[in-house]
Amino acid sequence: MSWFGFGYSGFEQLEHGVKLSADLPEPVRLPGNGPAEAKHIIKPVPSWSYSAILIADGSLLLNGFISGSPPKDLMLNDLGCVEVFPTEKYLLVQLKDQLQCWDTKTLSTEGSQAEPMWKMDLPPGHNLSFPLVANGYIIPKPPFLMEFPSKVCAHKLALGNEHAVLLTSNWTVLTWGAGRHGQLGHDELEDVLEPRIVDALNGVGMKEIAAGGWHSASISEGGDIYCWGWNESGQLGLPCRTLTLERGNSGKSHTANEMGDTFEFISIQAFPALIDLPKETEACKISCGSRHTAAVTCSGELYSWGWGKYGQLGHGDTHSQDQPLLVKYFSDNNLFVNDVICRNWNTYVFCLGS
Repeated sequence: MSWFGFGYSGFEQLEHGVKLSADLPEPVRLPGNGPAEAKHIIKPVPSWSYSAILIADGSLLLNGFISGSPPKDLMLNDLGCVEVFPTEKYLLVQLKDQLQCWDTKTLSTEGSQAEPMWKMDLPPGHNLSFPLVANGYIIPKPPFLMEFPSKVCAHKLALGNEHAVLLTSNWTVLTWGAGRHGQLGHDELEDVLEPRIVDALNGVGMKEIAAGGWHSASISEGGDIYCWGWNESGQLGLPCRTLTLERGNSGKSHTANEMGDTFEFISIQAFPALIDLPKETEACKISCGSRHTAAVTCSGELYSWGWGKYGQLGHGDTHSQDQPLLVKYFSDNNLFVNDVICRNWNTYVFCLGS
């Protein structure tokens, strides 16, 4: 069982001092670089300039540029950490019975001696999926705690740059926040202040959700992928004019596939669109970065699409893609993909052996 990372590494969060990006998956290891150390990683979560690696004993390793400081490995031992949400200004962690937040500038200067700037106790038996809490959710900036305006039976919550996507306990999708890129899926570009059902998905049971910079995605109980929002880099898996021009095609308002089918270019998709994977493969996990998307299939394959400038798609190049493309590295190495985490310009993938 191993984690692999690829994408932006300009702050040495993937490959210390070697290159700007990693366009092929590379194993994630703790200091020491031995295979035994890698087995203790629960999951890595990237911010832009550093990554937070959650370790099985509840410790947390931060590597990269933390608040603009020179690259370092900062180990926060014996936290009892069970979840982590790193951002450039703040580091949010969930312990068994408490939420804590550190200012990253303080962490960069005081290291493991730094004290949290904010704490919130969790009730006994708390079992909600982070960042959900009773009657609300946590955001990575003050005031940190946000309450739902009305009673919502929340199951999962995904946070984008300016919007939120929520999956209820009866598998309905709600969204709210900024809507100017269509990321709310309400067939309009208006902002929405309170959680609102995505009508186009109502009645279709959903099991997974994801939120990128300005796009959103979900997976139905039947394994179908739906995407909506901004498609500037092909992150929705829909025809993108920018990528067509980069490939040297004409600037027409449409494109055609090998079968001769014609498609209109999409810049903003304001309601959910069904995205097909090759061979009618069923998806089970999905995650969104700033402008890219990755999905895990039930058969253990990884597909990725969208912006690829820093190798975050994992195809061995820096090309962008406006349709799902198999990441061959894992199947070529007999690795069964079990999970994927995309954030900003990076992707982390959890694999089992064949």
